[in-house]
Amino acid sequence: MENLTTVTYFVLLGFSYSPPVQSCLFLVFLFIYAVTLVGNIVIMMVIRGNSHLRSPMYFFLGHLSFLDVCFSSVTVPRVLMNLVSSRTISYSGCLAQMFFVIFTACTEIFLLAAMAYDRYAAICRPLYYAQIMKAAFCRGLVGGAWAIGFIHGLVNTLPVLKLKFCGQNIIRHFSCELPSLLALSCSETFISRITFFITGSAMVGSSFVIILVSYIHIVSTVLKMHSAEAKRKTFSTCSSHLIVVVLLYGTACFRYMRPNPASSTIMDEFFSVQYSISTPMLNPIIYSLKTREVQEAIKKLMRYTPLVSRVL
Repeated sequence: MENLTTVTYFVLLGFSYSPPVQSCLFLVFLFIYAVTLVGNIVIMMVIRGNSHLRSPMYFFLGHLSFLDVCFSSVTVPRVLMNLVSSRTISYSGCLAQMFFVIFTACTEIFLLAAMAYDRYAAICRPLYYAQIMKAAFCRGLVGGAWAIGFIHGLVNTLPVLKLKFCGQNIIRHFSCELPSLLALSCSETFISRITFFITGSAMVGSSFVIILVSYIHIVSTVLKMHSAEAKRKTFSTCSSHLIVVVLLYGTACFRYMRPNPASSTIMDEFFSVQYSISTPMLNPIIYSLKTREVQEAIKKLMRYTPLVSRVL
């Protein structure tokens, strides 16, 4: 009877379609992962190598790019492996993936909150911006985001270590995430669920309040501006951040924070793809398209010249 409760591996059945479809998905996800790595690494190189991009906004953007590389790398390589070879993942590997998904997602949530506060300080308190957003304070915000993410991941992983799995080891998803593991356990999962609900609500709630309050002040300040060009530039800068916030918060909250855990497997996969695979790819695209300084820096990095532009 004891052996019945011992699970040494799990089977990830996400994207279990016909071989031609799986081959197509493999190419799609490989392309997304390549774009994610190249896009975010280019952003990091541009910010690090350009002396004009030393403001706190680009400091946070550089760390967001690094975090997106980590976030994507937690999930996508495992998805690619599932599509072409074995779908099994060890018990310890599954728990490790679950921990890093929670860790990186929570860190990104608070990094986005820090970026919202930075925009508030720059737009609403421009005379005091340099005093508020000092280098040490910015490093503290980034370090705090990583620390909170690590603690949040650890606190929600430890209760799962005490759960028993009675032979059921098939996860109908493409990665090991907390809802999928709790659904397989044959022991009481109340502590795990209530722990995640309390900590998750606190994390999402506090960061969302920071973002909401920051943008209420930002919108109020922008509406008082008399220059149409100033309004356009401000909204253009802030819209990049808001798009990223909506993409991450909306899909991640649907997957993790909804009251009823029972839902369509296809919908779970869709929302998980959005926040864990698509968003890390879209972030550098969104910011590079919406931020003129980043566009110019990328052109310089690629040795862009007007002559090449005319030829093209």
